[in-house]
Amino acid sequence: MQYAIFGGGALGLVAAYRLAQAGQSVMVFEQEEVPGGLAAGFQVAPDIWLEKFYHHLFRTDRAAIRLITELGLGPQLVWSTPRTESLIEGQIYRLDSPTSLLAFRPLRFYERLRVGAVAAFLKLAPSWPLEGRTAAPWLRRWMGKRAYELVFEPLFVSKFGALHEQIALPWFWARFHDRTTSLGYLKGGFQQLYDRLAERITSLGGKVLLGTRIEGAEPLADGGWQVRTTRGTWTVDRVISTLATRLTLRLIPALPSDYRARYEWGQAYGAHCLILALDRRLTATYWLNICDPGYPFLSIVEHTNLRPPEEYGGRHLLYLGNYRPMDDPLFQMEKAEVLAQFLPHLCRIRPDFDPSWVRESWMFRAPFAQPIVTPDYREHIPPLKTPLPGLWLANMFQVYPHDRGQNYSIALAERLVRQILEEDAAPSRR
Repeated sequence: MQYAIFGGGALGLVAAYRLAQAGQSVMVFEQEEVPGGLAAGFQVAPDIWLEKFYHHLFRTDRAAIRLITELGLGPQLVWSTPRTESLIEGQIYRLDSPTSLLAFRPLRFYERLRVGAVAAFLKLAPSWPLEGRTAAPWLRRWMGKRAYELVFEPLFVSKFGALHEQIALPWFWARFHDRTTSLGYLKGGFQQLYDRLAERITSLGGKVLLGTRIEGAEPLADGGWQVRTTRGTWTVDRVISTLATRLTLRLIPALPSDYRARYEWGQAYGAHCLILALDRRLTATYWLNICDPGYPFLSIVEHTNLRPPEEYGGRHLLYLGNYRPMDDPLFQMEKAEVLAQFLPHLCRIRPDFDPSWVRESWMFRAPFAQPIVTPDYREHIPPLKTPLPGLWLANMFQVYPHDRGQNYSIALAERLVRQILEEDAAPSRR
């Protein structure tokens, strides 16, 4: 069988790799010039790579760790326990472990105990009893109104804006259940992982076509598919789309109306990152949650508090991250405008900050980066197999209740390929 795979991110590349290992013919179509999708990197200097959007692994990310080891990159995977902190009423407080919670001065002692009990429950409990509930009222009830509104509500508002009261409780569950204080990073950047996957696919006879955008796909009378791209038209046996569901529906008009009515649903925000290279450290924190009002970004991720600046030519690198509706004016702004809006707020965190500390900067945007997970979200998750013969759909909308990320994309790709190969083998078993 010959497969066309739409999208060269983690999901598309791993699906192609596993299919190629099984003897299938694969072609991956990726519109960007490098593989990796949302986890792809760029060069801050020749041969020095950094992700466009901040990434790390948790100890629970077993699918990603296995794949990294399988591809011979295990020695590059390094673990550390950097500081995660919160900015509350102008002060920075560590909040990333039970010990730091007990010492967390913005909350009264009994409030710390309540938050700790909720965190322990979410860490140990399965997600299914939480289905059908929104996070905000549940957290207000069990954490306490003041604790929720001081620490967690600002993060919901920053990330989801006007929709923050609609977010499903299982989404919040995953933030506690799946995460660890120990964080992993691929020394030299995660781009190595996606370059290695592309190399392995090619060595197995597959193709990875970069800089190639899908323009449409139609089923053929003989059961095959015609795929139109900016680099020509191909005829294949099967199609796997790892693109967002809405985009897949736009590219494949033949999908039936009842399927569209159920799955062309919901919203997703875009991701926006301004990356700064400073000549000195801004803080001692890796991940700083902004809980105070008035900031134009929701977090500061100081990457060189995870990996040393010496790995980046002495640059101190930090991300100013956002998720916004895709019609938000931020996505239309030039980098100079964003710098002018964002930099003054760094003085609120470090009063001696001066814009002259910024030696270089980069800006990246991505659509459909954060699905809006409401209580009825689960009812609108499409199955991997679509109603059209030979068409499969797999994207991060389907990793629920887990949050989007490299690990769950890899795990979903492997589940998809197992299902495809099992279905192919079924007639021969009968």
